Amino acid sequence: MTSCRACVDDTLHALAEALAVDDIDRALTLGLLDARPEAVEAPCADCRKRAQIVIAARDERLRALGARERYRARQARLSERADARARKRAGAAVRTSAVAATSALPPAVAAALARAKAKVAAKRPPE
Repeated sequence: MTSCRACVDDTLHALAEALAVDDIDRALTLGLLDARPEAVEAPCADCRKRAQIVIAARDERLRALGARERYRARQARLSERADARARKRAGAAVRTSAVAATSALPPAVAAALARAKAKVAAKRPPE
């Protein structure tokens, strides 16, 4: 009988076997992300090698998942900023088109016309 606790519990063996054949899905199903082979006390030489493989694969997968989450958060922030810019531009376009709709004249001519109308209105007697 072996004194290695990892040899008794075949989880580490199954994880290492799945990783050896590059079956990440199976390793994840077996609990790769939650595996803590470094917690095994006094593993045998074979289990130590398996533990190193599992730890490396687990850490690599956790880094990849973290990177994916950071990427998704960044994409969400960029999308929010783009939406805010689009809303701001749409609001400015509506204001600009409203001004253009009320006056098809060039700005200087429209200003002169407004002054003339105000002048006429001031001279006209109240009815």
